[in-house]
Amino acid sequence: MILYPAIDLKDGNAVRLYKGEMDQATVFNDNPAAQALEFVNAGCEWLHLVDLNGAFAGEPVNAAPVEEILKQCKVPAQLGGGIRDMATIERWLSKGLQRVILGTVAVENPDLVREAARAFPGHVAVGIDARNGMVATKGWAEETNVNVTDLAKSFEDAGVSAIIYTDINRDGAMQGPNVEATAALGNAVSIPVIASGGVSSLDDLRALKSCGAPLNGAISGRALYDGAIDLGEALKVLRG
Repeated sequence: MILYPAIDLKDGNAVRLYKGEMDQATVFNDNPAAQALEFVNAGCEWLHLVDLNGAFAGEPVNAAPVEEILKQCKVPAQLGGGIRDMATIERWLSKGLQRVILGTVAVENPDLVREAARAFPGHVAVGIDARNGMVATKGWAEETNVNVTDLAKSFEDAGVSAIIYTDINRDGAMQGPNVEATAALGNAVSIPVIASGGVSSLDDLRALKSCGAPLNGAISGRALYDGAIDLGEALKVLRG
Protein backbone atom coordinates (compact mmCIF):
# COMPACT_ATOMS: atom_id res chain seq x y z
CA MET A 1 0.00 0.00 0.00
CA ILE A 2 1.06 3.55 -0.76
CA LEU A 3 0.90 6.39 1.77
CA TYR A 4 -0.27 9.64 0.18
CA PRO A 5 0.53 12.68 2.36
CA ALA A 6 -2.21 15.26 1.78
CA ILE A 7 -1.61 18.91 1.04
CA ASP A 8 -4.93 20.75 0.99
CA LEU A 9 -4.62 24.24 -0.47
CA LYS A 10 -6.75 27.20 0.62
CA ASP A 11 -5.83 30.79 -0.19
CA GLY A 12 -2.28 29.68 -1.07
CA ASN A 13 -1.67 27.93 2.25
CA ALA A 14 -1.45 24.26 3.24
CA VAL A 15 -4.44 23.72 5.53
CA ARG A 16 -6.64 21.00 6.98
CA LEU A 17 -10.39 21.26 7.27
CA TYR A 18 -12.60 19.73 9.93
CA LYS A 19 -15.25 17.48 8.33
CA GLY A 20 -15.00 19.43 5.09
CA GLU A 21 -16.03 22.80 6.52
CA MET A 22 -14.18 25.63 4.77
CA ASP A 23 -14.69 27.95 7.77
CA GLN A 24 -12.96 25.40 10.00
CA ALA A 25 -9.55 25.47 8.35
CA THR A 26 -6.29 25.22 10.26
CA VAL A 27 -3.25 26.65 8.46
CA PHE A 28 -0.30 24.29 8.86
CA ASN A 29 2.15 25.87 6.44
CA ASP A 30 2.12 29.09 4.43
CA ASN A 31 4.66 27.54 2.05
CA PRO A 32 3.01 24.44 0.53
CA ALA A 33 6.05 23.57 -1.61
CA ALA A 34 8.28 23.50 1.48
CA GLN A 35 5.72 21.25 3.16
CA ALA A 36 5.67 18.94 0.15
CA LEU A 37 9.46 18.76 0.13
CA GLU A 38 9.41 17.84 3.80
CA PHE A 39 7.19 14.86 3.00
CA VAL A 40 9.37 13.86 0.04
CA ASN A 41 12.57 14.09 2.06
CA ALA A 42 10.96 11.85 4.69
CA GLY A 43 10.51 9.17 2.03
CA CYS A 44 7.00 9.46 0.61
CA GLU A 45 6.49 8.09 -2.90
CA TRP A 46 3.42 10.15 -3.86
CA LEU A 47 1.74 13.44 -2.96
CA HIS A 48 -2.00 14.06 -2.75
CA LEU A 49 -2.95 17.67 -3.54
CA VAL A 50 -6.36 19.32 -3.25
CA ASP A 51 -7.31 22.79 -4.48
CA LEU A 52 -10.06 23.51 -1.93
CA ASN A 53 -10.94 26.93 -3.36
CA GLY A 54 -11.01 25.35 -6.80
CA ALA A 55 -13.49 22.71 -5.68
CA PHE A 56 -15.96 25.46 -4.83
CA ALA A 57 -15.12 27.74 -7.76
CA GLY A 58 -15.25 24.96 -10.35
CA GLU A 59 -11.88 25.98 -11.77
CA PRO A 60 -8.26 26.00 -10.55
CA VAL A 61 -7.60 28.71 -7.92
CA ASN A 62 -4.39 27.56 -6.22
CA ALA A 63 -2.50 26.87 -9.43
CA ALA A 64 0.65 28.76 -8.37
CA PRO A 65 1.44 26.65 -5.26
CA VAL A 66 0.60 23.45 -7.12
CA GLU A 67 2.99 24.38 -9.93
CA GLU A 68 5.70 25.19 -7.39
CA ILE A 69 5.22 21.78 -5.75
CA LEU A 70 5.47 20.05 -9.14
CA LYS A 71 8.62 22.00 -9.91
CA GLN A 72 10.37 21.22 -6.61
CA CYS A 73 9.26 17.67 -5.88
CA LYS A 74 10.44 14.71 -7.90
CA VAL A 75 7.73 12.24 -6.82
CA PRO A 76 4.43 11.78 -8.65
CA ALA A 77 1.49 13.88 -7.49
CA GLN A 78 -2.27 13.66 -7.89
CA LEU A 79 -4.56 16.71 -7.75
CA GLY A 80 -8.26 17.24 -7.22
CA GLY A 81 -10.44 20.32 -6.92
CA GLY A 82 -11.97 22.37 -9.74
CA ILE A 83 -10.89 20.08 -12.59
CA ARG A 84 -14.02 19.94 -14.71
CA ASP A 85 -13.09 20.10 -18.40
CA MET A 86 -10.63 18.53 -20.84
CA ALA A 87 -8.63 21.74 -21.24
CA THR A 88 -7.88 21.86 -17.50
CA ILE A 89 -7.01 18.15 -17.46
CA GLU A 90 -4.62 18.57 -20.40
CA ARG A 91 -3.04 21.66 -18.85
CA TRP A 92 -2.29 19.97 -15.53
CA LEU A 93 -0.90 16.82 -17.10
CA SER A 94 1.30 18.91 -19.41
CA LYS A 95 2.76 20.63 -16.32
CA GLY A 96 3.96 17.32 -14.91
CA LEU A 97 1.04 16.25 -12.76
CA GLN A 98 0.83 12.45 -12.73
CA ARG A 99 -2.87 12.07 -12.03
CA VAL A 100 -5.96 14.29 -12.07
CA ILE A 101 -8.80 13.49 -9.68
CA LEU A 102 -12.28 14.08 -11.08
CA GLY A 103 -14.97 14.37 -8.41
CA THR A 104 -17.95 16.60 -9.15
CA VAL A 105 -17.86 15.85 -12.88
CA ALA A 106 -17.93 12.11 -12.14
CA VAL A 107 -21.51 12.71 -11.02
CA GLU A 108 -22.51 15.57 -13.31
CA ASN A 109 -20.65 14.65 -16.50
CA PRO A 110 -19.48 11.00 -16.39
CA ASP A 111 -18.81 11.08 -20.14
CA LEU A 112 -15.97 13.54 -19.48
CA VAL A 113 -14.36 11.02 -17.11
CA ARG A 114 -14.56 8.34 -19.79
CA GLU A 115 -13.19 10.65 -22.46
CA ALA A 116 -10.31 11.74 -20.24
CA ALA A 117 -9.46 8.17 -19.19
CA ARG A 118 -9.34 7.16 -22.86
CA ALA A 119 -7.22 10.16 -23.83
CA PHE A 120 -4.83 9.88 -20.86
CA PRO A 121 -4.67 6.23 -19.77
CA GLY A 122 -3.29 5.81 -16.26
CA HIS A 123 -3.61 9.50 -15.45
CA VAL A 124 -7.27 9.87 -14.43
CA ALA A 125 -8.73 8.99 -11.03
CA VAL A 126 -12.26 9.42 -9.70
CA GLY A 127 -12.77 11.10 -6.33
CA ILE A 128 -15.84 9.85 -4.48
CA ASP A 129 -16.64 11.89 -1.38
CA ALA A 130 -19.48 10.63 0.75
CA ARG A 131 -21.66 11.33 3.76
CA ASN A 132 -23.54 8.29 5.06
CA GLY A 133 -22.93 6.34 1.87
CA MET A 134 -24.22 9.05 -0.48
CA VAL A 135 -22.00 11.14 -2.76
CA ALA A 136 -21.41 14.85 -2.09
CA THR A 137 -20.11 17.24 -4.77
CA LYS A 138 -18.83 20.80 -5.28
CA GLY A 139 -16.39 20.84 -2.41
CA TRP A 140 -18.68 18.56 -0.39
CA ALA A 141 -21.25 21.38 -0.24
CA GLU A 142 -23.96 19.62 -2.24
CA GLU A 143 -25.55 16.32 -1.28
CA THR A 144 -26.73 13.96 -4.02
CA ASN A 145 -28.90 10.85 -4.06
CA VAL A 146 -26.11 8.89 -5.75
CA ASN A 147 -24.87 5.78 -3.95
CA VAL A 148 -21.08 5.43 -3.56
CA THR A 149 -20.84 1.86 -4.84
CA ASP A 150 -23.20 2.50 -7.77
CA LEU A 151 -21.08 5.45 -8.90
CA ALA A 152 -17.84 3.48 -8.57
CA LYS A 153 -19.24 0.52 -10.50
CA SER A 154 -20.37 2.80 -13.32
CA PHE A 155 -16.70 3.46 -14.12
CA GLU A 156 -15.57 -0.19 -14.08
CA ASP A 157 -15.09 -0.24 -17.85
CA ALA A 158 -13.82 3.35 -18.20
CA GLY A 159 -10.12 2.72 -17.58
CA VAL A 160 -9.74 5.03 -14.57
CA SER A 161 -6.57 4.39 -12.59
CA ALA A 162 -7.96 4.72 -9.06
CA ILE A 163 -10.90 5.69 -6.89
CA ILE A 164 -10.17 8.00 -3.98
CA TYR A 165 -12.89 7.32 -1.42
CA THR A 166 -13.35 9.92 1.33
CA ASP A 167 -15.71 9.60 4.25
CA ILE A 168 -16.41 13.30 4.87
CA ASN A 169 -17.59 12.82 8.45
CA ARG A 170 -14.20 11.32 9.32
CA ASP A 171 -12.06 13.84 7.44
CA GLY A 172 -9.86 15.94 9.69
CA ALA A 173 -11.67 14.61 12.77
CA MET A 174 -8.82 12.31 13.91
CA GLN A 175 -11.38 9.60 14.70
CA GLY A 176 -10.12 6.86 12.39
CA PRO A 177 -11.18 5.98 8.85
CA ASN A 178 -14.39 4.21 7.89
CA VAL A 179 -12.62 0.88 7.40
CA GLU A 180 -15.81 -1.11 6.86
CA ALA A 181 -17.18 1.11 4.08
CA THR A 182 -13.77 1.42 2.44
CA ALA A 183 -13.27 -2.35 2.45
CA ALA A 184 -16.77 -2.89 1.05
CA LEU A 185 -16.04 -0.52 -1.82
CA GLY A 186 -12.61 -2.09 -2.41
CA ASN A 187 -14.24 -5.51 -2.73
CA ALA A 188 -17.11 -4.25 -4.90
CA VAL A 189 -14.97 -2.91 -7.76
CA SER A 190 -11.85 -3.96 -9.64
CA ILE A 191 -10.56 -0.37 -9.76
CA PRO A 192 -7.83 0.28 -7.14
CA VAL A 193 -9.29 2.11 -4.12
CA ILE A 194 -7.41 4.69 -2.03
CA ALA A 195 -8.75 5.34 1.47
CA SER A 196 -9.16 8.91 2.69
CA GLY A 197 -10.63 10.62 5.72
CA GLY A 198 -9.78 10.12 9.37
CA VAL A 199 -6.49 8.24 9.06
CA SER A 200 -4.94 9.35 12.34
CA SER A 201 -2.70 6.59 13.71
CA LEU A 202 -0.46 3.72 12.71
CA ASP A 203 -3.23 1.40 13.93
CA ASP A 204 -5.58 2.99 11.41
CA LEU A 205 -3.10 2.16 8.66
CA ARG A 206 -2.77 -1.40 9.97
CA ALA A 207 -6.56 -1.75 9.99
CA LEU A 208 -6.81 -0.61 6.37
CA LYS A 209 -3.94 -2.87 5.34
CA SER A 210 -5.63 -5.91 6.89
CA CYS A 211 -9.24 -5.00 6.02
CA GLY A 212 -9.67 -7.85 3.56
CA ALA A 213 -9.83 -5.64 0.48
CA PRO A 214 -7.02 -4.97 -2.00
CA LEU A 215 -6.61 -1.25 -1.25
CA ASN A 216 -4.04 0.73 -3.25
CA GLY A 217 -3.18 3.09 -0.42
CA ALA A 218 -4.26 5.61 2.18
CA ILE A 219 -4.25 9.40 2.38
CA SER A 220 -3.33 11.18 5.60
CA GLY A 221 -3.12 14.87 6.35
CA ARG A 222 -3.76 16.29 9.79
CA ALA A 223 -2.14 13.32 11.59
CA LEU A 224 1.12 13.91 9.71
CA TYR A 225 1.07 17.63 10.48
CA ASP A 226 0.20 17.07 14.13
CA GLY A 227 2.84 14.37 14.54
CA ALA A 228 0.26 11.71 15.45
CA ILE A 229 1.69 9.66 12.58
CA ASP A 230 5.42 9.49 11.91
CA LEU A 231 5.82 9.32 8.14
CA GLY A 232 8.80 6.96 8.25
CA GLU A 233 6.98 4.55 10.57
CA ALA A 234 3.84 4.75 8.44
CA LEU A 235 5.79 3.85 5.32
CA LYS A 236 7.20 0.80 7.12
CA VAL A 237 3.71 -0.32 8.18
CA LEU A 238 2.29 -0.07 4.66
CA ARG A 239 5.29 -1.62 2.95
CA GLY A 240 5.68 -4.46 5.45
